[in-house]
Amino acid sequence: QVQLVESGGDLVQPGGSLRLSCAASGFILEYYAIGWFRQAPGKEREGVSAIITTDGSTYYADSVKGRFTISRDNGNGTLYLQMTSLKPEDTGVYYCAADILPLSIPPLRPSAYDYWGQGTQVTVSS
Repeated sequence: QVQLVESGGDLVQPGGSLRLSCAASGFILEYYAIGWFRQAPGKEREGVSAIITTDGSTYYADSVKGRFTISRDNGNGTLYLQMTSLKPEDTGVYYCAADILPLSIPPLRPSAYDYWGQGTQVTVSS
């Protein structure tokens, strides 16, 4: 019943910007932790950003602080990741994930989440 569908991935040049979207359905978003994770070829999946919907707390990986912004549209249940100043190191498959509150694991750890989307490819290259 819970579905997460990512979109917006693309090929962009270094320094460019991109906005990813995650359409969430089948649960009450206001009582969930929801976030973005990415996985580069040959690397483990890592947390990028997350938001706790009850109090609005946000979390960012050190590698993206100041460049990425997580937000949500309460009207249509969509989660966004605005990415700016993109670097080749940002390349990877980006996943949206969610789980019901409270979390028992820190929100940037993939193991904290039970529900995942299929991912969208982001490639940063000249």
